[in-house]
Amino acid sequence: MSESAFLFKKPKESPGLLLWQVTTLWQRTIKKTLEPYNITHPQFTIMAILLWFEENYKDATQATLADFSKLDKMTISQSLKFLSSKNYIKRREHPLDTRAKLVNLTVEGKRLITQLVSLIEAIDYEFFCTINQDDQSQFIEILHKIIEEKDPINR
Repeated sequence: MSESAFLFKKPKESPGLLLWQVTTLWQRTIKKTLEPYNITHPQFTIMAILLWFEENYKDATQATLADFSKLDKMTISQSLKFLSSKNYIKRREHPLDTRAKLVNLTVEGKRLITQLVSLIEAIDYEFFCTINQDDQSQFIEILHKIIEEKDPINR
């Protein structure tokens, strides 16, 4: 009998596999909800971050969107081009950094993302409601710990 290549005896004991499965189920639901709006999940995420930044008086550049979302720079760039072509965002010169552009939602973009945020938050509520409030708080705390430890920006 040969030794197993796997650390875990059963797949259901692997945190990586479980995280993958949960993420896939959650993303599948979000993708289905966003499809009629011709918006991808990364594009939604970028627009939601822009809305949050605008509501909290923060400026957004392509770099801050990448840092905040954890999306790769190519995805950010392609998403911003698409969102700009749909007139959901506008870019303008940064007053202090000539290499950067500030990114803002247009009126149309703000209208759409406000509508979509409520849909996605309803999905989140429904998806995670099987976890009681105390466990949800602990789950969020654990996710924060992982991000703080593994995100090179936090180091």
